[in-house]
Amino acid sequence: MTDFSLNNKIALVNGGSRGIGEAIARSFAQHGATVIAASRKQQAVDAVAQSIEAAGGTAVGIACHAGKAEQVDALFQQIQSRFGRLDVLVNNAATNPYFGPIIDAPEAAYDKTFQVNCKGYFLMAQHAAPMMVEQGGGSIINLASVEGLRPSPMMGVYSMTKAAVIMLTKAMAKELGGSNVRSNCICPGLTDTHFAKVLINTPEIHEHYLHGAPMARHAQPEEMVGAALYLASDASSYTTGAVLTCDGGSSV
Repeated sequence: MTDFSLNNKIALVNGGSRGIGEAIARSFAQHGATVIAASRKQQAVDAVAQSIEAAGGTAVGIACHAGKAEQVDALFQQIQSRFGRLDVLVNNAATNPYFGPIIDAPEAAYDKTFQVNCKGYFLMAQHAAPMMVEQGGGSIINLASVEGLRPSPMMGVYSMTKAAVIMLTKAMAKELGGSNVRSNCICPGLTDTHFAKVLINTPEIHEHYLHGAPMARHAQPEEMVGAALYLASDASSYTTGAVLTCDGGSSV
C-alpha cells in the first residue's frame, strides 16, 4: 500500500504559525511527524505547537526570521542538538508589502520581498540539505505560487520572487537527487489566509480571479495539505523537481 505516514519523521514548517503553514503543520503531526513550527514571533509558534500537542501530536515552536542568516543558524543548531536530524523542510513564510506596478516599486519593498520570499527559502534549504544528505535522504517542499507561473496585475515584484522559488526548487532537485534528497514545490492559487485577505475582500480583484479559475472559487488553507503530505511522505519517493499547482485550474 502507498505509505503516506510520517511516523518517526522530523518536519520543520517555516511560516507555520498561521494559514497554509499552520494547516500543514497540523496535518503532519496528525500523520505521525514531530513538527517544528517556525515563524518570527515565539508566542505565535508556541500557540500552534501547544494546540498540536493538546490534540495528541508532537510539536515545538521556535522563533526564527528566515531572512536573517544568524537566526537561521540558531534555528538549525537547536534542531541538531534536540533532534539530530531533519527529514522534511517546508518553506512557507512569505510577504508582499507592495501592490502596484514594478516600475513604481520602492527599493525597500523590493528588498523585503526578496529577503523573505527568496533569501529565506535559500538559507533554510542550504542548512537543511546537508543534514538530509548526511542521513541518507529527505524532502524539501517550497511553497511558491501560481504568481510565479503567470503574473497578475500589480503583483509583479511578488511574482518575481515566486518564479525564483520555482527555479530554486528545480536547481536543488538536480543537485541533490543523487543523495536521495527530493526538492519539490507547490503553487497555490488564491487562498483564504491573512496574507491574501486584501485580495479576497476587494471585490474587483476577487472577481478577476474567479473569472479566470475554472472552479470559480478561492481555496481554503487545508486544501494545500494533501499535496504537502504527498511530497513529505514516502508516497512521493520518485518525485523531485515537480511544480504542483493547487489553484482550481487558474493556471490552465
